[in-house]
Amino acid sequence: MSIANSRVLVTGANGFIGKNLIVRLSELTNVSVVTFTRGDDVAVLPELVSRVDAVVHLAGENRPADEAAFAQVNTGLTAELCKSIKKVFQSTGRNVPLVLASSTQAERDNPYGRSKLAAESEVHRLSQETGNPCVIFRLPGVFGKWCKPNYNSVVGTFCHNIARDLPIQISDPTATLRLTYVDDVISALLVALESPEAGCVQAQVEPEYSTTLGELATKIRSFGDCRTTLLTERVGSGLVRALYATYVSYLPTEKFSYEVTQHADARGVFVEMLKTPDCGQFSYFTAHPGITRGGHYHHTKTEKFLVIKGDALFRFRHLITNELIELRTNSGTAQVVDTIPGWTHDITNVGNDELVVMLWANENFDREKPDTITHRV
Repeated sequence: MSIANSRVLVTGANGFIGKNLIVRLSELTNVSVVTFTRGDDVAVLPELVSRVDAVVHLAGENRPADEAAFAQVNTGLTAELCKSIKKVFQSTGRNVPLVLASSTQAERDNPYGRSKLAAESEVHRLSQETGNPCVIFRLPGVFGKWCKPNYNSVVGTFCHNIARDLPIQISDPTATLRLTYVDDVISALLVALESPEAGCVQAQVEPEYSTTLGELATKIRSFGDCRTTLLTERVGSGLVRALYATYVSYLPTEKFSYEVTQHADARGVFVEMLKTPDCGQFSYFTAHPGITRGGHYHHTKTEKFLVIKGDALFRFRHLITNELIELRTNSGTAQVVDTIPGWTHDITNVGNDELVVMLWANENFDREKPDTITHRV
Protein backbone atom coordinates (compact mmCIF):
# COMPACT_ATOMS: atom_id res chain seq x y z
CA MET A 1 0.00 0.00 0.00
CA SER A 2 0.99 3.63 -0.35
CA ILE A 3 0.83 5.51 2.89
CA ALA A 4 -0.47 8.59 1.07
CA ASN A 5 -4.26 8.92 1.16
CA SER A 6 -4.54 6.26 3.84
CA ARG A 7 -5.96 5.91 7.34
CA VAL A 8 -3.65 4.69 10.09
CA LEU A 9 -4.59 3.50 13.56
CA VAL A 10 -1.94 4.33 16.16
CA THR A 11 -2.23 2.67 19.55
CA GLY A 12 -0.36 4.34 22.40
CA ALA A 13 -0.81 7.60 20.53
CA ASN A 14 -0.17 9.72 23.61
CA GLY A 15 3.11 8.00 24.38
CA PHE A 16 6.59 9.18 23.53
CA ILE A 17 6.94 7.35 20.20
CA GLY A 18 3.26 7.87 19.43
CA LYS A 19 3.51 11.66 19.66
CA ASN A 20 6.49 11.70 17.32
CA LEU A 21 4.78 9.35 14.86
CA ILE A 22 1.55 11.36 14.72
CA VAL A 23 3.45 14.57 14.00
CA ARG A 24 5.31 12.87 11.14
CA LEU A 25 2.10 11.37 9.76
CA SER A 26 0.50 14.80 9.83
CA GLU A 27 3.21 16.01 7.47
CA LEU A 28 2.21 13.49 4.79
CA THR A 29 -0.36 13.98 2.04
CA ASN A 30 -3.93 13.14 3.02
CA VAL A 31 -3.00 10.72 5.79
CA SER A 32 -5.61 10.55 8.53
CA VAL A 33 -4.84 9.16 11.97
CA VAL A 34 -7.13 7.21 14.24
CA THR A 35 -5.89 6.90 17.81
CA PHE A 36 -6.25 4.42 20.65
CA THR A 37 -4.88 5.65 23.97
CA ARG A 38 -4.55 4.57 27.56
CA GLY A 39 -7.99 4.26 29.13
CA ASP A 40 -9.81 3.51 25.88
CA ASP A 41 -12.01 0.40 25.94
CA VAL A 42 -10.66 -2.55 23.94
CA ALA A 43 -14.25 -3.13 22.85
CA VAL A 44 -13.85 -0.27 20.34
CA LEU A 45 -10.94 -1.95 18.56
CA PRO A 46 -13.00 -3.95 16.01
CA GLU A 47 -14.78 -0.80 14.84
CA LEU A 48 -11.54 1.22 14.71
CA VAL A 49 -9.68 -1.47 12.79
CA SER A 50 -12.55 -1.89 10.32
CA ARG A 51 -12.12 1.67 9.05
CA VAL A 52 -8.33 1.95 8.72
CA ASP A 53 -5.78 0.80 6.18
CA ALA A 54 -2.95 -0.04 8.60
CA VAL A 55 -2.14 -0.25 12.29
CA VAL A 56 0.95 0.82 14.22
CA HIS A 57 0.79 -0.83 17.63
CA LEU A 58 2.86 1.18 20.11
CA ALA A 59 0.75 0.78 23.26
CA GLY A 60 2.46 -1.09 26.05
CA GLU A 61 3.17 -1.28 29.73
CA ASN A 62 6.69 -1.26 31.10
CA ARG A 63 6.44 0.08 34.64
CA PRO A 64 3.14 -1.11 36.11
CA ALA A 65 2.35 -1.16 39.81
CA ASP A 66 1.26 -4.78 39.36
CA GLU A 67 3.28 -7.18 37.19
CA ALA A 68 0.02 -8.71 35.98
CA ALA A 69 -0.42 -5.60 33.85
CA PHE A 70 2.46 -6.75 31.64
CA ALA A 71 0.42 -9.68 30.35
CA GLN A 72 -2.84 -7.75 30.41
CA VAL A 73 -1.59 -4.85 28.29
CA ASN A 74 1.42 -6.05 26.33
CA THR A 75 0.00 -9.45 25.45
CA GLY A 76 -3.73 -9.06 25.99
CA LEU A 77 -4.16 -5.84 24.03
CA THR A 78 -2.08 -7.21 21.18
CA ALA A 79 -4.25 -10.34 21.09
CA GLU A 80 -7.42 -8.24 20.91
CA LEU A 81 -5.94 -6.13 18.13
CA CYS A 82 -5.02 -9.25 16.15
CA LYS A 83 -8.55 -10.61 16.62
CA SER A 84 -9.95 -7.38 15.22
CA ILE A 85 -7.69 -7.54 12.17
CA LYS A 86 -8.59 -11.19 11.63
CA LYS A 87 -12.28 -10.29 11.81
CA VAL A 88 -11.83 -7.74 9.01
CA PHE A 89 -10.12 -10.37 6.88
CA GLN A 90 -12.82 -12.94 7.51
CA SER A 91 -15.64 -10.54 6.65
CA THR A 92 -14.11 -8.65 3.73
CA GLY A 93 -10.98 -10.53 2.66
CA ARG A 94 -9.01 -7.32 3.26
CA ASN A 95 -5.66 -7.26 4.98
CA VAL A 96 -4.78 -4.56 7.51
CA PRO A 97 -0.97 -4.36 7.72
CA LEU A 98 0.23 -4.35 11.32
CA VAL A 99 3.47 -2.85 12.64
CA LEU A 100 4.37 -3.86 16.20
CA ALA A 101 6.83 -2.01 18.43
CA SER A 102 8.28 -4.79 20.56
CA SER A 103 11.41 -4.66 22.70
CA THR A 104 14.83 -6.25 22.89
CA GLN A 105 13.63 -7.32 26.34
CA ALA A 106 11.70 -10.04 24.50
CA GLU A 107 15.03 -11.86 24.45
CA ARG A 108 15.10 -11.95 28.28
CA ASP A 109 13.30 -14.13 30.76
CA ASN A 110 11.58 -11.52 32.89
CA PRO A 111 7.90 -10.56 33.21
CA TYR A 112 8.18 -7.66 30.80
CA GLY A 113 10.23 -9.63 28.29
CA ARG A 114 7.88 -12.62 28.43
CA SER A 115 4.86 -10.39 27.82
CA LYS A 116 6.54 -8.82 24.79
CA LEU A 117 7.52 -12.22 23.40
CA ALA A 118 3.95 -13.43 23.84
CA ALA A 119 2.72 -10.33 22.01
CA GLU A 120 5.04 -11.16 19.12
CA SER A 121 3.61 -14.69 19.07
CA GLU A 122 0.10 -13.27 18.66
CA VAL A 123 1.26 -11.26 15.67
CA HIS A 124 3.00 -14.29 14.13
CA ARG A 125 -0.19 -16.32 14.58
CA LEU A 126 -2.28 -13.64 12.86
CA SER A 127 0.05 -13.63 9.88
CA GLN A 128 0.13 -17.43 9.63
CA GLU A 129 -3.65 -17.72 9.74
CA THR A 130 -4.54 -14.89 7.37
CA GLY A 131 -1.41 -13.93 5.45
CA ASN A 132 -1.73 -10.45 6.95
CA PRO A 133 1.45 -8.35 6.43
CA CYS A 134 3.09 -7.82 9.82
CA VAL A 135 6.36 -6.17 10.85
CA ILE A 136 7.89 -6.56 14.30
CA PHE A 137 10.52 -4.13 15.57
CA ARG A 138 12.47 -5.19 18.66
CA LEU A 139 13.49 -1.79 19.91
CA PRO A 140 16.37 -1.11 22.31
CA GLY A 141 16.25 2.03 24.47
CA VAL A 142 14.61 4.75 22.40
CA PHE A 143 15.40 8.40 23.14
CA GLY A 144 14.46 11.79 21.74
CA LYS A 145 12.16 14.74 22.25
CA TRP A 146 9.03 14.33 24.38
CA CYS A 147 10.29 11.25 26.22
CA LYS A 148 9.04 11.28 29.82
CA PRO A 149 11.98 11.78 32.24
CA ASN A 150 12.43 9.76 35.41
CA TYR A 151 10.43 6.96 33.84
CA ASN A 152 12.02 4.44 31.52
CA SER A 153 14.67 6.38 29.58
CA VAL A 154 18.02 7.12 31.15
CA VAL A 155 18.76 9.54 28.30
CA GLY A 156 15.56 11.45 28.97
CA THR A 157 16.28 11.54 32.70
CA PHE A 158 19.87 12.70 32.27
CA CYS A 159 18.87 15.40 29.75
CA HIS A 160 16.01 16.65 31.92
CA ASN A 161 18.06 16.80 35.11
CA ILE A 162 21.28 18.21 33.66
CA ALA A 163 19.33 20.89 31.78
CA ARG A 164 17.91 21.96 35.15
CA ASP A 165 21.12 21.60 37.18
CA LEU A 166 19.63 18.65 39.07
CA PRO A 167 21.71 15.65 40.21
CA ILE A 168 21.78 12.37 38.30
CA GLN A 169 22.47 8.90 39.65
CA ILE A 170 25.00 6.56 38.05
CA SER A 171 25.11 3.13 39.63
CA ASP A 172 27.66 1.63 37.23
CA PRO A 173 29.48 3.99 34.82
CA THR A 174 30.67 1.02 32.74
CA ALA A 175 27.17 -0.37 32.14
CA THR A 176 26.54 -0.67 28.39
CA LEU A 177 23.48 0.90 26.80
CA ARG A 178 21.87 -0.01 23.47
CA LEU A 179 20.10 3.03 22.06
CA THR A 180 18.20 4.18 19.02
CA TYR A 181 16.95 7.66 18.19
CA VAL A 182 13.24 8.33 17.89
CA ASP A 183 13.52 10.02 14.47
CA ASP A 184 15.17 6.87 13.12
CA VAL A 185 12.43 4.75 14.71
CA ILE A 186 9.72 6.85 13.09
CA SER A 187 11.43 6.67 9.70
CA ALA A 188 11.60 2.88 9.98
CA LEU A 189 7.91 2.68 10.95
CA LEU A 190 6.95 4.78 7.93
CA VAL A 191 8.98 2.57 5.60
CA ALA A 192 7.22 -0.47 7.04
CA LEU A 193 3.85 1.18 6.38
CA GLU A 194 4.81 2.22 2.87
CA SER A 195 5.97 -1.22 1.74
CA PRO A 196 4.38 -3.98 3.82
CA GLU A 197 5.64 -7.44 2.92
CA ALA A 198 3.51 -10.57 2.88
CA GLY A 199 3.83 -12.63 6.02
CA CYS A 200 5.50 -11.60 9.25
CA VAL A 201 8.99 -10.13 9.23
CA GLN A 202 11.24 -8.88 11.99
CA ALA A 203 12.90 -5.57 11.23
CA GLN A 204 15.56 -3.43 12.86
CA VAL A 205 15.99 0.28 13.25
CA GLU A 206 19.28 1.60 11.95
CA PRO A 207 21.51 2.93 13.25
CA GLU A 208 21.68 1.42 16.71
CA TYR A 209 24.15 3.05 19.09
CA SER A 210 26.17 1.63 21.96
CA THR A 211 27.63 3.65 24.80
CA THR A 212 28.20 3.40 28.52
CA LEU A 213 26.32 5.11 31.31
CA GLY A 214 29.42 7.12 32.23
CA GLU A 215 30.09 8.21 28.65
CA LEU A 216 26.46 9.24 28.26
CA ALA A 217 26.54 11.43 31.37
CA THR A 218 29.83 13.06 30.35
CA LYS A 219 28.56 13.87 26.88
CA ILE A 220 25.28 15.38 28.05
CA ARG A 221 27.05 17.46 30.69
CA SER A 222 29.33 18.83 27.97
CA PHE A 223 26.28 20.19 26.13
CA GLY A 224 25.45 22.35 29.12
CA ASP A 225 29.08 23.39 29.59
CA CYS A 226 29.31 24.80 26.06
CA ARG A 227 27.28 27.82 27.13
CA THR A 228 30.15 28.96 29.32
CA THR A 229 33.16 27.57 27.42
CA LEU A 230 31.55 28.32 24.02
CA LEU A 231 33.20 25.08 22.84
CA THR A 232 30.59 22.95 21.13
CA GLU A 233 30.72 19.20 20.69
CA ARG A 234 30.68 17.70 17.19
CA VAL A 235 26.90 17.72 16.97
CA GLY A 236 26.50 17.25 13.23
CA SER A 237 26.19 13.48 12.94
CA GLY A 238 25.64 10.17 14.68
CA LEU A 239 24.89 9.62 18.33
CA VAL A 240 26.16 13.04 19.44
CA ARG A 241 23.83 14.80 16.99
CA ALA A 242 20.85 12.85 18.30
CA LEU A 243 21.82 13.33 21.95
CA TYR A 244 22.33 17.06 21.49
CA ALA A 245 18.93 17.50 19.83
CA THR A 246 17.41 15.54 22.71
CA TYR A 247 19.21 17.58 25.37
CA VAL A 248 18.12 20.89 23.85
CA SER A 249 14.51 19.67 23.71
CA TYR A 250 14.56 19.34 27.51
CA LEU A 251 15.70 22.90 28.16
CA PRO A 252 13.19 24.83 30.26
CA THR A 253 11.80 27.88 28.48
CA GLU A 254 13.83 30.27 30.62
CA LYS A 255 16.98 28.64 29.20
CA PHE A 256 16.06 29.05 25.53
CA SER A 257 18.60 31.89 25.43
CA TYR A 258 21.84 32.75 27.22
CA GLU A 259 24.26 35.66 27.32
CA VAL A 260 27.85 35.61 26.13
CA THR A 261 30.70 37.95 27.05
CA GLN A 262 30.81 41.25 25.19
CA HIS A 263 34.20 42.98 24.94
CA ALA A 264 33.64 46.70 24.43
CA ASP A 265 36.04 49.61 23.89
CA ALA A 266 36.03 52.95 22.07
CA ARG A 267 36.01 51.24 18.67
CA GLY A 268 32.90 49.07 19.25
CA VAL A 269 32.30 45.58 20.58
CA PHE A 270 33.68 42.11 19.94
CA VAL A 271 31.64 39.01 20.82
CA GLU A 272 32.66 35.37 20.54
CA MET A 273 29.65 33.16 19.84
CA LEU A 274 30.83 29.60 19.30
CA LYS A 275 34.03 27.55 19.25
CA THR A 276 34.59 24.12 17.75
CA PRO A 277 37.14 21.41 18.59
CA ASP A 278 38.91 21.62 15.22
CA CYS A 279 36.95 23.89 12.86
CA GLY A 280 37.62 27.30 14.35
CA GLN A 281 35.30 29.79 15.98
CA PHE A 282 32.49 32.22 15.16
CA SER A 283 32.19 35.78 16.41
CA TYR A 284 31.13 39.25 15.40
CA PHE A 285 32.35 42.78 15.96
CA THR A 286 31.13 46.34 15.49
CA ALA A 287 32.89 49.54 14.56
CA HIS A 288 31.71 53.11 14.88
CA PRO A 289 31.85 55.40 11.80
CA GLY A 290 35.45 56.21 10.84
CA ILE A 291 36.92 53.52 13.10
CA THR A 292 39.54 51.13 11.77
CA ARG A 293 39.96 47.66 13.28
CA GLY A 294 42.62 45.04 12.66
CA GLY A 295 46.05 46.19 11.62
CA HIS A 296 47.80 42.84 11.93
CA TYR A 297 48.81 39.79 9.96
CA HIS A 298 48.81 36.00 10.42
CA HIS A 299 51.29 33.33 9.41
CA THR A 300 48.79 30.46 9.24
CA LYS A 301 45.48 31.61 10.68
CA THR A 302 42.79 32.46 8.14
CA GLU A 303 39.51 34.30 8.58
CA LYS A 304 36.28 34.99 6.71
CA PHE A 305 34.40 38.27 7.15
CA LEU A 306 30.81 39.03 6.17
CA VAL A 307 29.43 42.53 6.58
CA ILE A 308 25.86 42.31 7.84
CA LYS A 309 25.34 46.00 8.53
CA GLY A 310 27.03 49.11 7.17
CA ASP A 311 29.80 49.93 4.67
CA ALA A 312 33.37 48.63 5.02
CA LEU A 313 36.73 49.18 3.40
CA PHE A 314 39.15 46.24 3.65
CA ARG A 315 42.85 46.96 3.00
CA PHE A 316 45.60 44.37 2.48
CA ARG A 317 49.35 44.92 2.14
CA HIS A 318 51.79 42.14 1.21
CA LEU A 319 54.57 41.83 3.81
CA ILE A 320 57.31 41.31 1.20
CA THR A 321 56.24 43.15 -1.94
CA ASN A 322 54.21 45.97 -0.27
CA GLU A 323 51.46 45.39 -2.85
CA LEU A 324 48.32 47.16 -1.62
CA ILE A 325 44.79 45.86 -2.24
CA GLU A 326 41.63 47.76 -1.29
CA LEU A 327 38.20 46.15 -1.30
CA ARG A 328 34.95 47.89 -0.47
CA THR A 329 31.82 45.96 0.52
CA ASN A 330 28.58 46.53 2.38
CA SER A 331 25.58 44.78 3.88
CA GLY A 332 23.70 45.03 0.60
CA THR A 333 26.17 42.61 -0.98
CA ALA A 334 26.49 39.05 0.29
CA GLN A 335 30.25 39.04 -0.12
CA VAL A 336 32.72 37.09 2.03
CA VAL A 337 36.20 38.55 2.42
CA ASP A 338 39.10 36.21 3.23
CA THR A 339 42.20 37.24 5.13
CA ILE A 340 45.34 35.83 3.57
CA PRO A 341 48.45 34.67 5.49
CA GLY A 342 51.38 36.98 4.82
CA TRP A 343 49.20 40.02 4.15
CA THR A 344 48.63 42.60 6.89
CA HIS A 345 45.04 43.76 6.88
CA ASP A 346 42.51 46.09 8.47
CA ILE A 347 38.86 47.08 8.08
CA THR A 348 37.44 50.61 8.29
CA ASN A 349 33.85 51.72 8.73
CA VAL A 350 33.43 54.13 5.81
CA GLY A 351 29.70 54.56 6.30
CA ASN A 352 27.58 56.78 8.51
CA ASP A 353 26.08 53.98 10.59
CA GLU A 354 27.49 51.35 12.90
CA LEU A 355 29.37 48.58 11.11
CA VAL A 356 28.54 44.98 12.11
CA VAL A 357 30.69 42.17 10.77
CA MET A 358 30.39 38.43 11.21
CA LEU A 359 33.72 36.64 11.55
CA TRP A 360 34.87 33.03 11.25
CA ALA A 361 38.44 32.06 12.12
CA ASN A 362 39.79 28.64 11.23
CA GLU A 363 41.25 28.15 14.70
CA ASN A 364 40.24 29.08 18.22
CA PHE A 365 42.10 32.05 19.65
CA ASP A 366 45.04 30.94 21.78
CA ARG A 367 46.49 33.69 23.94
CA GLU A 368 49.75 31.74 24.25
CA LYS A 369 50.05 31.32 20.48
CA PRO A 370 47.79 33.98 18.96
CA ASP A 371 49.38 34.04 15.47
CA THR A 372 48.26 37.69 15.33
CA ILE A 373 51.14 40.14 14.81
CA THR A 374 50.45 43.86 14.97
CA HIS A 375 51.46 45.61 11.75
CA ARG A 376 50.04 48.74 10.12
CA VAL A 377 48.68 48.47 6.61
